[in-house]
Amino acid sequence: MQGVFFRSDARQRARSLALTGWVRNNTDGTVEAVFEGDRARVESMVEWCRRGPSGALVDDVDVDWAKPQGEAEFSVQGGWA
Repeated sequence: MQGVFFRSDARQRARSLALTGWVRNNTDGTVEAVFEGDRARVESMVEWCRRGPSGALVDDVDVDWAKPQGEAEFSVQGGWA
């Protein structure tokens, strides 16, 4: 769900966990993200995504594990953060 500062809050949370990667809104209304870092911290971030920030309505979270691409920081892609 968009419009509840999901991306901004995700960036803040990811940075607090020392994760790199990105988060973005998709045109179909979903949110997509990549998290890189310590596996336990990534799992913590995924659990946060299942709830989202206050006011969010999260229907489902799909997780695909992949080899890290070497992201340098955590960023919000597209539009306002």
